[in-house]
Amino acid sequence: MKIKHLTLQTNYLAEQLYFYESILAFEVKNKTQNSFQVQVGWTCLEFQRSDLQIPAYHYCFLIPRNKLNEAFEWMYNRVEIMDTNEDEKFAFFEDWNAQSFYFLDPAGNIAECIVRHDLENDITTPFSTKHFLCVNEVGLPTDNIRAVYDQFYNAFGLDIWKGDWERFSTIGSQEGLFLLPNHHTKTTWFPTDIQTKPISISSVIEINNRVFSFYFSNGRLINILSS
Repeated sequence: MKIKHLTLQTNYLAEQLYFYESILAFEVKNKTQNSFQVQVGWTCLEFQRSDLQIPAYHYCFLIPRNKLNEAFEWMYNRVEIMDTNEDEKFAFFEDWNAQSFYFLDPAGNIAECIVRHDLENDITTPFSTKHFLCVNEVGLPTDNIRAVYDQFYNAFGLDIWKGDWERFSTIGSQEGLFLLPNHHTKTTWFPTDIQTKPISISSVIEINNRVFSFYFSNGRLINILSS
């Protein structure tokens, strides 16, 4: 699965625009008073202005598997990297064969850069903005993991990648994952004390050359379309 388009709401549109355009040096497109988009590899990441109070999102960028340290140094010069355990800046997920580091965007969303060692995506050129390969993960807190899984499986044929029904699960593939924490049992986003509250997103995904779009709100999948 690939996340082709992801739309997030924000109360801090100007700050997010400055961060992505001026700090991270992404090329901004379709900029209006109420939204803007940046192309992150195969993902179009869009932020839309909202007057509602928006809970924190968790989203993650995939980077080439041989560029973890170089990407860390590149990001370290631009944003504060969070500790993952005491004074550690990197997290290693043995069961996922992945490593990552975390930072907050200007809206207080938990953002992450991850390398997945099972994916053959090495590069030989110095790391830069163009080497963000995609938005690789998006968190979708819910109060019923099994119900959301059933929706994704019935609508798109997406199956569990890793996880369980009670606390935390993942749906999709290593190229694109939806993270499903039960916000009653997994109450915070690692590595922070920020709560896993239900959020709203819209997204376009690609599965086996088929494209689907959907809206996710209040812990459930709605408005499913296919092309």
